[in-house]
Amino acid sequence: MSDAIKTLEIKLLDRELRVACPENERGELLDAVAFLDKKMREIRDAGKIASVERIALMAALNITHELLKTKVGRGFDLAEFARRMDTMQAAIDTAIAEQDTLF
Repeated sequence: MSDAIKTLEIKLLDRELRVACPENERGELLDAVAFLDKKMREIRDAGKIASVERIALMAALNITHELLKTKVGRGFDLAEFARRMDTMQAAIDTAIAEQDTLF
């Protein structure tokens, strides 16, 4: 298979996007799109966040957290990361609560 760059149309949370992707990585990208779309739908369906941008940010944070948890055996300080994630989550929750009172 060729590694030429191709444009691929994807759909995340019912929004269509065009992304560039090496032809030989198309399958992996589609798997990533399906995984991200599932995570975003879970967050949206929980009903606490309406903004697509915030849903995407929360999905990114959750996926990053899951990824970094797998690196524990490689010298990664999970406790420090967990503290930072808790701090970020609290800041996001506060910002969302403040935004909700505006509308």
